[in-house]
Amino acid sequence: MQTLRYTSLGSGSEGNALLIEAAGDGESRSRLLLDCGFGLRDVTRRLAERGVAPESLDAILVTHEHNDHVGGALRLARRHGIALYCSHGTWTSVVQSQGAAAAADLSVRFVCSHTAFSVGDLEIQPFPVPHDAREPTQFVFVHAGKRLGVLTDTGCATACIVEHLNGCDALVLECNHDPQLLAHSDYPDRLKRRIAGDYGHLSNAAAADLLDRLDRSRLQHLHAAHLSRQNNRPELAAAALAEVLRVSAADIGIASQDEGFDWVTLA
Repeated sequence: MQTLRYTSLGSGSEGNALLIEAAGDGESRSRLLLDCGFGLRDVTRRLAERGVAPESLDAILVTHEHNDHVGGALRLARRHGIALYCSHGTWTSVVQSQGAAAAADLSVRFVCSHTAFSVGDLEIQPFPVPHDAREPTQFVFVHAGKRLGVLTDTGCATACIVEHLNGCDALVLECNHDPQLLAHSDYPDRLKRRIAGDYGHLSNAAAADLLDRLDRSRLQHLHAAHLSRQNNRPELAAAALAEVLRVSAADIGIASQDEGFDWVTLA
C-alpha cells in the first residue's frame, strides 16, 4: 500500500524539523527532512524517537537560512552523506553566515521556487514566500495522490501561497503569535515590527484568514506550527483555526517546540 506520512521533530524559534516519508509497494521508501534547526546530537535523538536512523534520509531540504531552520543541517548532511537541497539564495546566505569551511564537501542541489522536483518517490512543489530571508521557499509534498502542504515562515498570505495550498489533504500551518501578546511582550519594538510585518510571521488570525481562503474540500489533518513560546499559546492558535473549520479546538494538532507531533499517515 502506498502512503504519505509525516511527523514534526519540533517546531518553534528554538529549532524546526519535519520528517516526511513516502512508502511505495514492497520495501520502497523515500525519506526527507524538511529543515534541521537542532544540533547533531539533538536531531539524532529526535529521529530515533520516531524510529528513524539519520543515515536512512535521502535528503535534507532547507526552507531558508535562519538558524532555527538550518542550524544543524550542514553537520547532519556531512556526518551521514545526505544530499542538501535549498534555493541558491539560501545557500549563498548559509555560506556567508557559517563559512566556506562549514559548507565544503557537501552535496548541494539547488531548488527553483517555481519548478517541481522529486526526491525518490516524493514529488515536491516549491513556492516562494515573503519572509525576511534571501530566497525563502515553502513546499507541497505529493505522493500516491495525497498532498501535504507546509507553510511555516511567511509574513503574509499571497495569491501564490493560496494557489499552492489549495486542495491539500494535510496542512502544517504557521501560527506564530497572538498580536496582543506580542504587543505587550518585552521584545524590542524593532523586533515586534519585524515579526508582525509583511516579511515576518503569521499571527493566529492571519493563519485563520489564509485557511478560510483555501479549498479545504480534501483537508483531513491540520497542525499549527512555529508557535512562539512567549507570544502565543497553543489554545489560542487552535481556537483560531478551529473556528474556520467549525470543529473543536481539540481537533487541531499542535507542533510543539519540545516534542513536535507524532506520525500522521495519509493513505
